[in-house]
Amino acid sequence: MLGKSKALILFTTMVIIGSPPLFSQVRLNDSSKINNLDSAFISSSKKVQVYKLNENKVFVYSKPKPFGFITDLPKDAGGIAVTSVKRKSIIPLLIIGGSTLLLLPADQPITDGIRDFSRNINFHAEEEYTDIINLKAGSTNISILKAPKNLNTGLYQIGQGFPSLIIGAGLFTYGKINHNYRALSTANQLAESFILLGVSTQLLKRVSGRQSPSNATAAGGEWHLFPSFKNFQRNTPNYDAFPSGHLATLISTVTILAENYPEKRYIKPVGYSVMGLVGLAMINNNVHWISDYPLALGLGYVCAMQVVKTKRKQASPCFARKNKAPLSCTLDYFHGRMVPGIRYDF
Repeated sequence: MLGKSKALILFTTMVIIGSPPLFSQVRLNDSSKINNLDSAFISSSKKVQVYKLNENKVFVYSKPKPFGFITDLPKDAGGIAVTSVKRKSIIPLLIIGGSTLLLLPADQPITDGIRDFSRNINFHAEEEYTDIINLKAGSTNISILKAPKNLNTGLYQIGQGFPSLIIGAGLFTYGKINHNYRALSTANQLAESFILLGVSTQLLKRVSGRQSPSNATAAGGEWHLFPSFKNFQRNTPNYDAFPSGHLATLISTVTILAENYPEKRYIKPVGYSVMGLVGLAMINNNVHWISDYPLALGLGYVCAMQVVKTKRKQASPCFARKNKAPLSCTLDYFHGRMVPGIRYDF
């Protein structure tokens, strides 16, 4: 059973990242070999590994620290806070705030329209599952693993974070087996963003106290600012719509994978398409309003970029080789250091 589980995790990882980088050791003074390696692992030491993606992009990964996804939480949380108040964040914040305000009056009509359309095409909104693994504790059945019984439920389940955990587990397993720092670092980033977003979205939900569509007592749902802990726990759907933790986790996962594996160009179009379907499914099953999404998308993206920045270094050439100029600067990894150089092609 354990062998099958490991095989499933590794298969899931390979679907995401495709074929692994070439792990043949290359002498860095042999430029002809290096130049022919696209998306290739080109050098390593005990502390770092270097990947040359193309002529203009080199990624450097340090060996991940044990439990780094936990110990780096305070630093990255502070980095997100600092980024949010920088001048360059003013326009994105205005876009998020403005789009949320514009969507608020349209929440109820959009929800009604999507649900009517879904009924017409038999896109069932009910959450229905089939128990696969049950644990019996006395007279109580505890569902350990369940499968969705309809498409809408399947899409909603994707947004609950389980796929992100599976992908992270797959990358971690693959990285450990192959001593691949890129895979290990990406797994660490996914785990850390999952924690950061879980905490931040829960705090915002407990501040905003917005009713989910399922519990709405007014068009667009009412807002109960700072609901008590007891009330929140007793009737969570009455307070936890804003923002969407599902969508924040999804965009964070897609962004982290795309940033660490930019050569896999299908990650963004596939990921964004899935996000759009999950967003529609959550409106269809009365979990979220459409105005719950702009802040969630912004928060997930900023969180992803912060953890990528602290766990992956990018070394760029001195200047890009535009129009294939014969003379160019290089930045290679040699004896544990990044070494600048000049190359002339003739």
